[in-house]
Amino acid sequence: MRHTVFRDRMATEFGRLRAEMLAQDHVMSALGGRTVDEALEAGIDPKQVWRTLCEEFEVPSDRR
Repeated sequence: MRHTVFRDRMATEFGRLRAEMLAQDHVMSALGGRTVDEALEAGIDPKQVWRTLCEEFEVPSDRR
């Protein structure tokens, strides 16, 4: 998954403003205690970050 696709999915699912806030501030233990932005900067695959975020926020499987 490309970073642009990842950001588009976040904005669609959470709304642009909330998506930006989540990416900057929400720490996920499944990503090694990183935020979305930190995980992506560390080179973690956007698809893995998306799946982790979806599990954390219980996004329905048809939107994952």
